[in-house]
Amino acid sequence: MSEQAFHRGFLDFANHRYLKLAALLMLGSMVAYVRDPSALGHYGGTWTGYVLGTIGAVLILWLMWFGVRKRRYSSRLGTLQGWLSAHVYLGASLIVVVTLHTGFQVGWNIHTLAYVLMLLVISSGFYGIYAYVRFPKLITEVMGDETLDGIFLKLPTLDMEARRLALNLPDDVNQAVLEASQETRIGGGVLSQLRGADPRCPTSAAVDLVARKGPSLQGADARKNHELFAVLLRKQTLLERARQSVMYKARLDLWLYAHVPISLALLAALAAHVLAVFIYRA
Repeated sequence: MSEQAFHRGFLDFANHRYLKLAALLMLGSMVAYVRDPSALGHYGGTWTGYVLGTIGAVLILWLMWFGVRKRRYSSRLGTLQGWLSAHVYLGASLIVVVTLHTGFQVGWNIHTLAYVLMLLVISSGFYGIYAYVRFPKLITEVMGDETLDGIFLKLPTLDMEARRLALNLPDDVNQAVLEASQETRIGGGVLSQLRGADPRCPTSAAVDLVARKGPSLQGADARKNHELFAVLLRKQTLLERARQSVMYKARLDLWLYAHVPISLALLAALAAHVLAVFIYRA
């Protein structure tokens, strides 16, 4: 299965098996909440509150195991696509399960902190769903039959051809082509990757300069300038495709920079929440 097909297929895996399971879990939680016989009202310390809290805590721990499962390609505990589908739908069901566990009572305490962190993890997960569905398709559309490795192999050849053509042209053209060869970059820092473009790209500057020089040249120089323009334009097109591919990949990975650290913070807050509950009851 291709990566793109994998990213499309996890939402409707096994005829939406885990969507149905999540819907049943949320429905059962709501029925239990409405029928809670406690005379003390709705809060986490009732029998229903403890049951929903336990379900929520177990689900959170199980969902975090996905990070381990996806690195075990030979696991017999279901397919990776099935685990991802369950991760998405059961993770989203926590919004209902844990909210009902709180009884809609929040405050400045460790319990509410755990709840807020959970919502942040789920929110970042929603962005992850969008990213996994959207960006692989865009990468395929931008790159076509090309690959980044293939582009990286073509660029030095184009640079050599451009420098050869520029040798007998005016000095400013020769210098611009040299800078385009030596100083053009793809990627860079996080912001540069997310931007997907280099506003100061030496190759783009060289393309503009060669285009302006064209009308002032004649004979053999004009022909060489025209050939040089075609070579630089080809290089610029490849650079744009490569930068867009890097941009989409960076945006695909971006959510993990929030999802994983907040998940670890949630795990710590959950442990403190459970410990506080036991200390309080003791």
